[in-house]
Amino acid sequence: MGLRQWQRDLPGGALLAVPFTLIAVVTVVDVNVPPEVHLGPFLVAAPAMTASFAGPRLTALVGAVAVLAQVAVAVDRSSITDLNHTYQIIALFLISVMVTFFARLRERNAAETVRLRTVAEAAQRGVLRPLPLHSGPLRLASLYIAAVEGAELGGDLYAAARTPAGTRFIVGDVRGKGLDAISGAAGVLGAFRALARQEGHLPGLVTRLDSSVAAHRIDSLNENGGAGDDPGIAEAFVTAAVLDVPDAVPEVRLVSCGHPPPLLLRAGRVHTLHPTEPGPPLGVGPLSAVGPTEDVFSFREGDVLLLYTDGVTEARDRAGRFYPLAERAASWPGLGPERLLEEVRADLLRHAGGRLGDDAAVVAVERLPARG
Repeated sequence: MGLRQWQRDLPGGALLAVPFTLIAVVTVVDVNVPPEVHLGPFLVAAPAMTASFAGPRLTALVGAVAVLAQVAVAVDRSSITDLNHTYQIIALFLISVMVTFFARLRERNAAETVRLRTVAEAAQRGVLRPLPLHSGPLRLASLYIAAVEGAELGGDLYAAARTPAGTRFIVGDVRGKGLDAISGAAGVLGAFRALARQEGHLPGLVTRLDSSVAAHRIDSLNENGGAGDDPGIAEAFVTAAVLDVPDAVPEVRLVSCGHPPPLLLRAGRVHTLHPTEPGPPLGVGPLSAVGPTEDVFSFREGDVLLLYTDGVTEARDRAGRFYPLAERAASWPGLGPERLLEEVRADLLRHAGGRLGDDAAVVAVERLPARG
């Protein structure tokens, strides 16, 4: 068990008791061992340990107690003016001051991380609107799990748009992190919501989305005076799966732009909807000489579509193994979208040890039986 995991598992009071117990044990043993044995240097571990989980005040308190314990040992064994003990006391005092200073820096950095993440999460909530529970003959559910490593959120995105003939979906991932990625996601989602009802042909919709992403990149370059110190702007792109689910026809149409393929759950089996000719991500250049390729798959009553970002399938366990979404989804037959995503969330976090290294988004779409 790692130190961080051990710290998380211990209650706050029990954790704080560890350095004080260490001070007490070292002090008692030090006054009872032969004079040529000196255990005082071990007291340095107490403030250093405290700085890893507590703030500067508690770290300073533990350091002061450790210094007083070293003084008590010096008085008991010989004299406080004994050269060996004097150097030990001075060294312990200086180290305690140093670790208190670093504890203060860590506390400030943690507060800044929380502030930045709060701002990013607020911005992202404004971008990712909740999906409706129903859209025509479809039942929907969505899931978003933010990564916990660092303050910057990713540009994962999803949306649904109702059209006269059915429902269109997009699930994608903007390259990069932080507010720039969220801004890119907002641009893609805004374009999708505006164009999904205007463009009747799915490949035509994707072509216009690609043009929108490219225009957003050019605008960002102009606002920043060119790529400059941020080459990521010049290399910005969006992987996406864009789908059209007609109301009257039991099928789903897919255009893939460098995105992980959707999964189709049917009668306890999982089918991967591999595109015949996957296109490049949005914004990297012309999609192809003839435009995006549209694939058509069967999507019958009772079927469930799983759309996801690579934060799901690239989540690793302690052994470095990727999360097997298709395999796990096959073990949950017959669940509706909400229950299915509850299982995915719990199982994914369990697989990754409770912490994801990248944001993850999943959308579940079920075709309901026709009303009689």
